[in-house]
Amino acid sequence: MAERRKAPRKNARRTTRKSARKTGPKRWSQRVTRESDALDLERGVFKQTSARKIAASLKRSAERSTRRKAGAYRSALSMLIFYINRAGKSLPATERARLERAKVELKHQFGRA
Repeated sequence: MAERRKAPRKNARRTTRKSARKTGPKRWSQRVTRESDALDLERGVFKQTSARKIAASLKRSAERSTRRKAGAYRSALSMLIFYINRAGKSLPATERARLERAKVELKHQFGRA
């Protein structure tokens, strides 16, 4: 007896890793940075040239935010760490160093160090 193969259904969608990835938001980390409940960030805050300016901007945003769930310091620091982690290996060493200095500066501005 010959085995009968089922003919593929014409309307059936094949779900592969590639197509599953396309259905979700393309840049979820960018959306989180822009629409986060933690903070309303100023535009280009992480591209500023000074660690002190970055820390001051994060502090200002955290203190003004009415939607944050944690304290101002914790919200500002978590957004900074989130940005560093999402940039990953593609973050240039100079920019990474500036953002690490911004973490220290943020602690000073909040009187934590």
